[in-house]
Parts: sequence; structure tokens; C-alpha cells
Amino acid sequence: MHRLSRDDARRIAVRAQLLDADRPADVVEVAEQLGAIKIDPTAVISPSEHTICWSRIGWAYEPGQLSKAVETDRQLFEYDGQFRPTSLLPFLWPLMRRRTLRAATREYLEVNARFRADILARLTSEGELLAADILDTSQVQAKNEGGWYGSNQVPRMLELMMYLGEVAVSRRVGRQRVWDLAERVYPTGLPEMSPEDAETALAARRLQALGIARQKSSWSGVGVAGEEARVEGSTWVWRVDPEAIAALEDDPGGRAAVLNPYDRMLFDRPRLAELFDFEFVLEQFKPKSQRVYGYFAHPILVGDRFVGLLDAALDKKKENLVVGAVHELVPFDEDEREMVHAEIRDLAEWIGVPVRGLD
Repeated sequence: MHRLSRDDARRIAVRAQLLDADRPADVVEVAEQLGAIKIDPTAVISPSEHTICWSRIGWAYEPGQLSKAVETDRQLFEYDGQFRPTSLLPFLWPLMRRRTLRAATREYLEVNARFRADILARLTSEGELLAADILDTSQVQAKNEGGWYGSNQVPRMLELMMYLGEVAVSRRVGRQRVWDLAERVYPTGLPEMSPEDAETALAARRLQALGIARQKSSWSGVGVAGEEARVEGSTWVWRVDPEAIAALEDDPGGRAAVLNPYDRMLFDRPRLAELFDFEFVLEQFKPKSQRVYGYFAHPILVGDRFVGLLDAALDKKKENLVVGAVHELVPFDEDEREMVHAEIRDLAEWIGVPVRGLD
């Protein structure tokens, strides 16, 4: 069992998420290490998939690199709202094909069997299609849980068929997904693997992406992957990636990073609080009167500490990055302020607009 200081635990987490001074070379390297790059249309500053890549790669990243890796090189693929490395498909594929569905979902698929078959027939004969180009021939509508779906059942059915490995997102036209048969999008000859072996392999990859995670956590899903660890001052049982332990001796140092609120580094809120003493609340869905840090505030990391939140947005004409506030969770020293302001200016330059409101 490993015994770690909090400083070492944070360094492991930061390095696993590619947020130290040693930047990755390209989007494929980012996806391979993180396991997934979240896709979200909220573009207060820039869509999450692009901010996530930029915060790792820096100036060498251009948005076209991501679409090329997905649509042309097929080194990444889109699944369940995230871009994932194709190297994960052998582990995801058996889980797709044997996915356990809720009773209500199974019933929906059964009563809409003809609708499902219609979609497969259209894609087989015509090739890739937008959801808008597919006729809704459903017999029964799904319940509109949470208000995420309208009356058109095509997007709902396509997503269920994606989960089951029948269809896949081939590419995007703007923000719209283009669908095709999974066999024409995914590589052929995927190895046969039991669901149990697949889940074990995925748990190891999840731990690789996190570096360190709670053993009993539905957020991380690492199970007993890696090796057991105890962290100074924490009563939790942790799992740690052995390679991350070995890498502690080769520390490239830290840097400043502005993180999209949907960044994987922020996903496990209890881990953030336990290791980083950072209570992050996304205020996007709060009434304006209840917001403290802003509608879509971006956390600011310096080294292995979350030191502040950036409340900024592109103006309506997308001509300026307007900084409403840089909230300092602890007072910045001169060097920290210079690093943070330089990172914000770099972010604006990368988007291609001047920054306004930054002292």
C-alpha cells in the first residue's frame, strides 16, 4: 500500500490530466490519456471539446485537428457525448452489444421495433444521414424525461441504437451529428472479449486518466484497478496508477490553466474537495440572483492548486472576450496574477479576439 502526502496526490492528479508543464503534442495524445473529451454546445467562451484540448496543448491546437482525428483519420470516435480514442473500442464494444437496459427502455424498443428497423434500412441503403433526414415512424413515444427530447422520436431512437452498437456518429456538420451504421464507422475485426474482461480493462484506463481515485466511487468507476493508497489526512481508501507513482520522481513542474466547467478534472466533486480543498459549483442552472462567481465560470489552476474562477464571455458579436471578474479564492501573489492574466490573454488570442476588462 502506498502512503502519499496531499501534495503528491494532487501532483499525480494534475499530471494524469495533462495539466502540468509538460504539454501533450496533439489531440490524439490528449484523448488517449484522458479517455474522453466532453462535447457540449455551451460556448460562453469556446465549446468544451475545444477548450479542453487547448488547455492541454496550448497554441499548437487548432479546432480542425479534432475533426480530422475523428472524421478522416478515425483515431477518435464520438460516443455518448464524448470523443474517445479508438483504442478503447475493443473494451467498449462488448459492453455495447450486451448493454443492460431499464425495463421502460426495453419496452420502448420492443413496441418500436418497426421504427428501429426502418432506421437501419434507411442507413443501409442510403448511407450516412442527419437525424432531420430520417422519418419518424415510431409507434409509441418515449416519456420526455427531464425535457431533453421533443416529440420527434428519431434522436431518441438513434441514441439508443448508438448505445447498443448498431449505429454511430460518422461526423458532424456544424453541431449536428451525421449518423451511419456502426460497422461502417468503427474498425472491423474488433477482438472478442467478455464483458467482465472489458470492464476490468476500462477500469484500468479510467484510473490512468485520473491518476488517483477513490476506490468506492461511482464517479470514477475504477474499482480495484491499480494499487491501494492512503492519502495524508484522508480516511478514504484510494486507488493509484503505479506508473503515476513512478513518475513522481520526474516532476516537470506546474503552470496556469483555465479549465472549462465540463473538464474531466472537475468531474468528481468529492475528490476535488478532498484533495484540492476546492468546492466547485457550476452556477449555470442557478437563478442570476443566486450566482456568486458567474453563469459559466472557468476554474483556474496554478500548479496543483485551484486559485480562482474566471467569469468571462464573448460579447454578442463575438468580437471581444469580456472579463467580468477574476475571482481570487485566495489572494494572488504578483507571480500568480501575472501567470493567470497571461493565460487569459493567450485564451483570447487563441480564439482570435482582444480581451477587455482584464486589469
